[in-house]
Amino acid sequence: MKKKQQQHPGGGADPWPHGAPLGGAPPGLGSWKRRVSLLPFLRFSLRDYGFCMAVLLVFCLGSLFYQLSGGPPRFLLDLRQYLGKEGGGGRGARRGLVLPFPSQVVYNRVGKCGSRTVVLLLRILSEKHGFNLVTSDIHNKTRLTKNEQMELIKNISTAEQPYLFTRHVHFLNFSRFGGDQPVYINIIRDPVNRFLSNYFFRRFGDWRGEQNHMIRTPSMRQEERYLDINECILENYPECSNPRLFYIIPYFCGQHPRCREPGEWALERAKLNVNENFLLVGILEELEDVLLLLERFLPHYFKGVLSIYKDPEHRKLGNMTVTVKKTVPSPEAVQILYQRMRYEYEFYHYVKEQFHLLKRKFGLKSHVSRPPLRPQFFIPTPLETEEPIDDENQDDEKWLEDIYKRNQQVSLEFFLRSLKLDGSQDIKQVIWNLSSVH
Repeated sequence: MKKKQQQHPGGGADPWPHGAPLGGAPPGLGSWKRRVSLLPFLRFSLRDYGFCMAVLLVFCLGSLFYQLSGGPPRFLLDLRQYLGKEGGGGRGARRGLVLPFPSQVVYNRVGKCGSRTVVLLLRILSEKHGFNLVTSDIHNKTRLTKNEQMELIKNISTAEQPYLFTRHVHFLNFSRFGGDQPVYINIIRDPVNRFLSNYFFRRFGDWRGEQNHMIRTPSMRQEERYLDINECILENYPECSNPRLFYIIPYFCGQHPRCREPGEWALERAKLNVNENFLLVGILEELEDVLLLLERFLPHYFKGVLSIYKDPEHRKLGNMTVTVKKTVPSPEAVQILYQRMRYEYEFYHYVKEQFHLLKRKFGLKSHVSRPPLRPQFFIPTPLETEEPIDDENQDDEKWLEDIYKRNQQVSLEFFLRSLKLDGSQDIKQVIWNLSSVH
């Protein structure tokens, strides 16, 4: 007798007449309609398929734009900062962020060494690159008590990173108070030029207007404001003698009381800090090269700085910071200044050599005009770089050792030699060059 074929509930013959295999039937033709009826949301029309592909395309284009633009949109960064990387709030959530190195930079700018020009550049760069520029309204307090040092270091260390802090202040040792030592940068200039610029700026300001110097020195008497520079120097007024002339070295020596005393101790400590804590100490007379090296060493802060500096619009702003009503002291007065600034010049030439060393390593020439004839009391300028290094195998440590030894040979005799010149033409030429530097 012929057995009747079992019918499948969905119509047609049952594909498994002897029962479904162990583990259940696979999704074959017979079970498809049953699964569709149970999961109706899996049905896709042509329009649904097109919508999904459009979403995928938008996502891919967004990812491509993200990578080409170098990071997430600003609003996403703000959102992550608000919520924290792990979704929690507070400062601790930002500790896991990957920051550029170094992310803590201090520019303890020396007065009348181009610092206002550099600060103008930093304000533009902070907007362009998104780092935290931390400034201070305190301009005349460079020496701090222990408690003031602790408070300032605490405020700087808690600033949002990456930051660049700038203020007129002598070197601070963060590690002494348990903080992370930041990277320092600075710029100095010829000490006599710096002194003259400061002397007349305090009295007459710059091209921005008369108001700024009146605010800085409101209590200065009229006879003091119009005091002749030669009288100040030759009559040994406090403003034109030590320790007031001992100005640059304390910015690198630090907050120790002996750093304010002109002498070998402060000089050597300043040199040591330059070598151990300062990434770069530049020379104002070669500012474009300083900016170029800063751009190479700290690109996340200074990328594009040279093009901004050379922009004509920025040049107009920079020219407004030039000190006005400067006059040139007499040759005798300048000779006395150089004698009183012996240690300042030792430090200046040491820094200048280190700066030229960096330039040589990066293949930069020192485009410095030939110096005029110098009288005997001038410190001889050591090792002026003219060409980049050709020998890559030169022993750097030996070179640095030679430089150090050469600096030690600069002594008081260069200052105390009597001035013996055939006429005064040479010294007048030197003095004239002093007035050509802002």
